[in-house]
Amino acid sequence: MAISTKSVRPMLIALLLLGLTVVSETAYPQTKDIVFLAGPKDHGAPGRHEYEKDLRVIAYCLENASNLKGITTKVYAGKAPQDLSELKNAAAIIIHSSSDRDPREHHPLFPQDATTNHGPYDQQTAAYLKEFDALISKGVGVGIFHYSLWAENYTARNYYLKWIGGLWVQGFSRNPSGDWKIELKNTDHPIHRGVKPWNFREEIFYNPVLADPERRTDLLIGHPLKVGWYGARPTGPQVAAWAYEREDGGRGFAYGGLDFHDNWLNEDVRKFVLNGVVWAAKIDVPQGGVNCTLTEETLKKAGEVK
Repeated sequence: MAISTKSVRPMLIALLLLGLTVVSETAYPQTKDIVFLAGPKDHGAPGRHEYEKDLRVIAYCLENASNLKGITTKVYAGKAPQDLSELKNAAAIIIHSSSDRDPREHHPLFPQDATTNHGPYDQQTAAYLKEFDALISKGVGVGIFHYSLWAENYTARNYYLKWIGGLWVQGFSRNPSGDWKIELKNTDHPIHRGVKPWNFREEIFYNPVLADPERRTDLLIGHPLKVGWYGARPTGPQVAAWAYEREDGGRGFAYGGLDFHDNWLNEDVRKFVLNGVVWAAKIDVPQGGVNCTLTEETLKKAGEVK
């Protein structure tokens, strides 16, 4: 039976258009928004505890990586936005700040524990955090770094356990500062792509209280080599970073480093943190890891406080 070319032509055009649509959607994935909550620089020498600068470096790298597309970033400095509709499109929310333990310091989300004495938050704060938690429970990723892993208020601790599966607790955890050897654990995890073990100078909040081993993957073991400490001696090799997969489908990423700002010039540190943020946002980590090159000059420019 002969088939008319007039009837074939529309079908071919339709198939070609369908193919172009599929290719287009594959080549240009949907944009992912990543939000950063930075505490103010409320203590420490220049070059240390540079919370906003650190997060702006991450934002710069994610938007300028040679092997990532479709990521937009927003950095909030000082406090989280009171209008949480500003975060409704976030694929991940990343926090880097001081703890809630000292009235002279600031956490962008949790009030200082001295105002509560470990007790319940006031009605307004409790309602805000409940709304924030509802947002996270929709599958939004959470990343917590360094000193902000320390939570004193019991409500804050419970949120951390829910969002990232662990936290730093005074009297059990440690935060030595000095020379470290970093060992990679569970090296098949996507966050380790392109990352090699490294040695560096750092203050690491390590030996956290951890929950749900079935949902948690330990990523880094910190080996203190020559360190000082604050109040309690280091306890030997312990967990310094982990990944967490929540029941709601969201992901958590925690890393106890990010004190010394110039550690961003270490390619393995940089790649590990960038991979972790990308993974928390449910973005495929590129083979070889997120590629962002920094020099001293570009680091200074990327970390400029707005």
